[in-house]
Amino acid sequence: MGTTWGTIGGVFGVSLGVTVLVVVMFSLGVAAWTRAGGVPRRGRSDTVAAAAAVVCFAACLAIAAYGIDLIIPG
Repeated sequence: MGTTWGTIGGVFGVSLGVTVLVVVMFSLGVAAWTRAGGVPRRGRSDTVAAAAAVVCFAACLAIAAYGIDLIIPG
């Protein structure tokens, strides 16, 4: 039984890509949440920023839940 370096490299690449994706999505969510709450007046742009933040945080939560589902056997 030998080590399949191609498979290990693939797993590393996918893990790195998903990690970067989650960090970027969370950062965009924080930035949008700040923009939605940082302006004293409420307008359409505040609502869009808040909705974008919720979508970004929901995507992070979905990716984390999927990862947990992969780890825990059903």
